[in-house]
Amino acid sequence: MRPPIHLEDREQDGARIISPTAARNAGPIAEVVAPLLAPGSRVLGIADGTGQQASAIILAAGNASWQPSDPDAASRGSLATYHDEFPKRIAAPLNIDVTADAWWQDLPGGYTHMFCANMIHIAPPEALFGLGAGAAHILPGGGQFILYGPFLFGKDSAQSNLDFSDRLKLRDPRWGVRESHFVKHIFAKSGLSFDRQIEMPSENHILVFSHG
Repeated sequence: MRPPIHLEDREQDGARIISPTAARNAGPIAEVVAPLLAPGSRVLGIADGTGQQASAIILAAGNASWQPSDPDAASRGSLATYHDEFPKRIAAPLNIDVTADAWWQDLPGGYTHMFCANMIHIAPPEALFGLGAGAAHILPGGGQFILYGPFLFGKDSAQSNLDFSDRLKLRDPRWGVRESHFVKHIFAKSGLSFDRQIEMPSENHILVFSHG
């Protein structure tokens, strides 16, 4: 995957990157995701970006830990600042590119959850395929994949997300807000069943999938 193209202006505090969008949605995401993490849960984050969402979730979750990752070096630098601040809860970031063949091969085991936010609409379809394939290898029976972002719902799609998708495709024809039924199909092919859909602010949703 090529380095991310940010759709907003961001601030820098040393190595830590501050995303205005993540600052707005980290709290609502944490309110929904943290209760899904039982004590002892181990989360593998994919494309964790600045680290604001991951840190908000894990600090609200009690006794759980987070393995952040991102293919972008600057983002890993930002993620490392949260590891430095909370070394027992947030691990040092990994360089994971889910479009790479068998990207999960050298990862340690023991993850109970995977989390990805705001990535599949600004990445080629291969990233979504890679998420499904990786989840099938990484998650145990009953493990959960939590996916956050904008989605389309056929004729019930929010006009703002349709417009957003059109703008993204002008930047890169492989990008675009994905239809929820297509996302569910990709995960189902990897053995993950759709569990629930949670409405979030600004026409976003959380989709939860269970393995096995």
